[in-house]
Amino acid sequence: MNRRKGSKGAGDCDSLQMESKAPEQTPNMGQKNGEIMDSEEVENGKSEPIVPVAMDGAVTAPDGGWGWVVLVATILVLALTLGFPSCMGIFYTDLQMEFQASNQETSWVPSIMTSVLHAGGPFCSVLVERFGCRTTVMLGGVLSGLGMAASSFTHTITELYVTAGVITGLGFCFSFQPAVTILGHYFVRRRAFANAVSSSGTALGLCTLPLLGNYLHTELGWRGSFLVLGAVLLNCCVCGAVMRPLWGRRHRGQPLMNHRPLQPEEEKPTGRMRALWAGLTSALHHHMAFDLLRNNLRYRVYAVGITWMMLGFVVPLIYLVPYATAHDMEQSRAALLLSILGIVNIVVRPPIGLLFSLPWFKGRHIYVFSAALLMNGLSNSICCIDASFSVLLVYVVTYGLSMSVVGSLMFTVLMDTLDMSRFPAALGLLAIMESVTLLIGPPLAGIMVDRTGEYFYVFFACSATVASSAVFLMVSFYWLDRRVLKGQQVPPQVSPPKPASVNNVVSQCQYSSVPTKGDKDKASDSETGDAARL
Repeated sequence: MNRRKGSKGAGDCDSLQMESKAPEQTPNMGQKNGEIMDSEEVENGKSEPIVPVAMDGAVTAPDGGWGWVVLVATILVLALTLGFPSCMGIFYTDLQMEFQASNQETSWVPSIMTSVLHAGGPFCSVLVERFGCRTTVMLGGVLSGLGMAASSFTHTITELYVTAGVITGLGFCFSFQPAVTILGHYFVRRRAFANAVSSSGTALGLCTLPLLGNYLHTELGWRGSFLVLGAVLLNCCVCGAVMRPLWGRRHRGQPLMNHRPLQPEEEKPTGRMRALWAGLTSALHHHMAFDLLRNNLRYRVYAVGITWMMLGFVVPLIYLVPYATAHDMEQSRAALLLSILGIVNIVVRPPIGLLFSLPWFKGRHIYVFSAALLMNGLSNSICCIDASFSVLLVYVVTYGLSMSVVGSLMFTVLMDTLDMSRFPAALGLLAIMESVTLLIGPPLAGIMVDRTGEYFYVFFACSATVASSAVFLMVSFYWLDRRVLKGQQVPPQVSPPKPASVNNVVSQCQYSSVPTKGDKDKASDSETGDAARL
């Protein structure tokens, strides 16, 4: 019986090995676009490719195939989420007149939307870990669509803060972050190209959404426009539906063993408050890198510079259309300026991303980023010259060129300052810090307009803010690099070795293949000892 059981077990092992080799030996196999498909799936009419699995069980990125569909979906999600706040400037004057609100009160709507989009990163990370990227993106599409649809029925500016600001902004966050995350899973070898192409999604939104918003505003008014735009945002659900997770081959049947890896037993805190505090600290350490802010000087400098930059980086996009229309420009031509800004980003971002991924730029990303940021800040002063269409056209082209470089290198510079294993936590903390200045930037600009009655002071203040952040980053990182170089140039002080005597060296290193007299005596003594023992 034991022998039969043993042979049966061996047969089972052989059958398992044959099953693992079945894709190579079975003739009834399907193949599509170079991807192997199971014979049973081909017979049933299913053509879902098998995702390659690494030897350690991890799923390898396909770097193509269905990943191109995910890339297109990511572009559309970024266009609908990151590009949407820019078209709120088209409805700025109507909202101000409808609710009899000041510039400060009206500017809270896009500022809350943009701030929640960045601040919701840690909450989004929890949902991604629990439900996956696909479900979270679809949930974000539902929230953003419902938020904009509900905004069309609001009667006070406070209600608009909740619907268009909090609900829609949170939906944007839930759609944006998982889309970028799953794109990194599908592309590894071509990740630089995929990120460069996907970053053009924001430019696509800047190009198309202002024109769509202006057309809807002319035909339906701001309430009807918000309702239609809410339906447009539901397309994030369609984009999320195609972002299927990467899984390896699934074998049918019951598992042979129910085995889980052994984990060290952790000390469970006693008491409800201690358990709550332990869970809170664990979540903060996992999703936000406070330890990096304390210990990593490069990350600290970069986080402070980016946070200060965001105080004036997005404000011109909100106030460009009101500034142009206040100087007797038609609203259609003012909306065209935003579209031209988006076109410049679409054309420039992909080649810029590929160019700066070359090995020569490694270690120099921060200086290119700072130079582009300085150019972006100084370009805002062009609006102070005149409000004619030709001058503003020069402004949006210059702003768009520098914005393309800044957008392409922002995450790359962050990756250069820390280890990639801490990147999600570092990005979450940076998003929280950015959300503070993104929240207060537009209202501060609104207060400036209310007190001065002029818009060009806003652009002048944005120019000073962004340019000063660029100078801060450039000087700080140059000082840090110089300090590292000085540390590398100082040779370590090592005590010199003690000189050895010539006799010791010769006695230790001398060797002769001819036996000497002493060797013969030792050999005879050893033979005598062996004979005595016998």
